[in-house]
Amino acid sequence: MPAAESASSPASARRGTIGGGAAIALAGLAAYHNGFSAPFFFDDREQVTGNETIRHLSRLGTVLFPHVKGAVGGRPLLNFSFAINYALGGVNVQGYHALNLLIHILAGLTLFGVMRRTLGRLGQGMADSATGLAFAIALIWTVHPLQTEAVTYVSERAESLMGLFYLLTLYCFIRYAERAKWSVWGWLSIGACLLAVATKEIAVTAPLIVLLYDRTFVSGDFRAALRRHWRLYLGLAGTWLLLAYLMIDLQDRGAGFGMGASWWVYALGESRVIIRYLCLALWPHPLVFDYGMGVRHPGWEVLPYVVAVIVLVAASAWALFRPPGRAAGARALGFAGAWTFLIIAPTTSIVAVAGQPMAEHRMYLSLAAVIASVFVPLHAALRRDKFFPWLPQSGSREKIWWLFVFAVAAICICLTVRRNETYRSEETIWSDTVARQPDNERAQNGLGIVLAGEGELPAAVVRYREAIRLKPDYAEAHQNLAAALRTMGRIPEAVAECEEVLRLRPNVPEAHYNLGIVLQLDGRNSAAIAEFTRALQLRPDYADAEDNLGLALADAGRYPDAVAHFERGVRLQPENAEAHLNLGSALYSSGDVAGAVHQMEEAVRLRPGFAEGHYNLGVALRRLGREQEATAEFDEARRLQK
Repeated sequence: MPAAESASSPASARRGTIGGGAAIALAGLAAYHNGFSAPFFFDDREQVTGNETIRHLSRLGTVLFPHVKGAVGGRPLLNFSFAINYALGGVNVQGYHALNLLIHILAGLTLFGVMRRTLGRLGQGMADSATGLAFAIALIWTVHPLQTEAVTYVSERAESLMGLFYLLTLYCFIRYAERAKWSVWGWLSIGACLLAVATKEIAVTAPLIVLLYDRTFVSGDFRAALRRHWRLYLGLAGTWLLLAYLMIDLQDRGAGFGMGASWWVYALGESRVIIRYLCLALWPHPLVFDYGMGVRHPGWEVLPYVVAVIVLVAASAWALFRPPGRAAGARALGFAGAWTFLIIAPTTSIVAVAGQPMAEHRMYLSLAAVIASVFVPLHAALRRDKFFPWLPQSGSREKIWWLFVFAVAAICICLTVRRNETYRSEETIWSDTVARQPDNERAQNGLGIVLAGEGELPAAVVRYREAIRLKPDYAEAHQNLAAALRTMGRIPEAVAECEEVLRLRPNVPEAHYNLGIVLQLDGRNSAAIAEFTRALQLRPDYADAEDNLGLALADAGRYPDAVAHFERGVRLQPENAEAHLNLGSALYSSGDVAGAVHQMEEAVRLRPGFAEGHYNLGVALRRLGREQEATAEFDEARRLQK
């Protein structure tokens, strides 16, 4: 265990710090050792496997400023970290998990440093045990099962990476404040804050937290803090300029003002969420991957939660603003309360997150203050006879303390390992979520996608219909249901579902395209042509729509028009063998057999095992009188079909 910090034994304190850091790192590895094989799923497809902007690290402009509206939009450093992973190992999921865990462990070590130097400011009695107590807090924070989502779920690197730079902002400020004049630590604090802002928007609170820390633990009041460190605060406030620029399209990412309710209605509903967060910090069960979406209008049932939040916030403010020089412990607890509530305030008040009003990863940083608020007073009480008079004295009490710390850490590690098992496949995570939140429409839809992928289409249809029952305007579930029904041959039902998607999303090109597909299968070719045409009007570079419009026009005997669309499709997808084959078939039907041969040869070059391509090429070659070559193509087609 870390040695007690003492002014007379700097070497011992250094050994304790190094030993504590090593133990935190090993504990983090033990807690997450079984999370490296968790697959990409859900948002990972948008942020990693389907994110074209991370494919070329050398194109730094595209990497840092991706032209996408998803979760990586407005978060250049997050996208850059994914690009580094891709450059090193493509879409090897283990590399992404390894970097996630490394970020988390570094954050735990930074928290250790922050707590050690903070506790050392609370008087000689606390300073003597600062290293050990800071180690206990950072250890529990690192292995706490509530952190699993931010570490094991690849996409939530946004939270842990932002958290690391947030903690570094405060740590570098503390080191800067230990000196009487401006130093490199000031620049490092500003730089870390800038990196936090470039990772996730919640970093907006970092300058305020630093100011409160300065007032509480360093300068004594706001006036002195601003007078002594005005250069630093000018730099920290300057990071808000970058944040303002990065948040320009925040609503396009499903967050911000006007997302289905006024901010105060959203905040009232979130009072229940805040209490739930605090309960999970103290008793992390049950943990849920997805709590559902949509801003719900609260009723009187939220009143107890609103009162509880008001009482906790008021108590934190009262403790925080006690006069300086007195009740240092109360002021420290007040700061812990401010840390807890300020960091989660944006997503539980004015910034409505309609897609995910509650998410466990948002407690990533706030959890540190909750743990400290429990462990620091408990440690102080354990050392006083009046609280536990029946316990042995001095050294024995210290042993009891460490037994307690390591027991809690061991329990947390076991719970985290167990929680990681839930992430072993997409089916297990969605099944677990449905079991815990059966009224979660997104979980029902997610489980339906998994079942459809496994070929269990009837079971998938049940899940999709349940998702729609829970949320009738859930366009994605309607579209997934349509796809399942289409595969099952229930075309009229699939058409009805696609028409409902189009009603919900009239200006989405994919909605028109998907409706066109099922209309083709239903024999309504003219209607399909109209839908593909509309899809191309909304998205002129829609290669699949060009190809299917060409097929529909060819079925209608309009071969010249079909050729024109197939040619545009080939230009958009020059490596698509089927696009070349379709163009070749249309050219053949329109009388340009030589052109058809050229396109079909390109199709089999791109896909040598393309049996249909070899057969059609044989037909075209025979038409040109090249019988020997045609026979070779027919033989190859027969060989591939065996």
